[in-house]
Amino acid sequence: MARYTGASCKLCRRERTKLFLKGTKCYTDKCPIESRNYPPGQHGVSKRQRLTDYAVQLREKQKVRKTYGVLEGQFRKYFQEASRKTGITGDNLVRLLERRLDNTVYRLGLAPSRKAARQLISHRHFTVNGRVVNIPSFLLRSGDSIQVREKSKKLEVIHDSMKRIKDNMILPWLSLDKANMKGVFVKEPERSDVPFNANEQLIVELYSK
Repeated sequence: MARYTGASCKLCRRERTKLFLKGTKCYTDKCPIESRNYPPGQHGVSKRQRLTDYAVQLREKQKVRKTYGVLEGQFRKYFQEASRKTGITGDNLVRLLERRLDNTVYRLGLAPSRKAARQLISHRHFTVNGRVVNIPSFLLRSGDSIQVREKSKKLEVIHDSMKRIKDNMILPWLSLDKANMKGVFVKEPERSDVPFNANEQLIVELYSK
C-alpha cells in the first residue's frame, strides 16, 4: 500500500497548522510551526496569493486527511459512507474517522501519535474485545474495549505516551483504565466534542462538484 515517507513536519507546514503528527515534539518549541509557519520549498516565504474557492476546499480536505493519516481512496470511501448516513454529512465524516482504531489508541494516550498507533497495531500489540486486531482502520462500535496485550505492557513507547495523559484529558466518548492499560469506546462522539479545528462543509462542497 502506498504511504507517505517524507518529513511529517512538512505536512504541517504545508497546511500552516499543527496536525500533531510527531507526538510530544508537537507540544514543544522544537515544532517547526513555531518558527517556520509557512509552506516548505523555495517559494514558501514569498507573498501569498489569494486562494480560489477550489483551493480553499482542497486544502481543508488535505488537512483532515493528513491529520488522520488516511489515503485519498480511503478518504473518499469514508465520505461516500458518511453521505449515505442520516444527519449532517460533515459530522458523519468526522465520527467515522474518530472510530478508527489507530485514532482511538492515540486519543487514549496509548501511543504518542496516530502514526505510532498504526505501527503498534500492525505489530499486534492491541486487542479489541479480547481479540488481537492488527488493522489500523478497524472501525470501533459503542462499548468496544481496547487493551494492550499482556506481553506488550512493558513497551517503553506506550509508557512514555501514557505519562502525558491526565485523567481530565480523556475525551467524553472514551474511558481509560491506566492500571490495566485498557480503554473503552463508550459511544460515537458528537462533532462539538471533537477537539479538531476543521470546516467539514468545505469538504462536502469539494466532493459534491
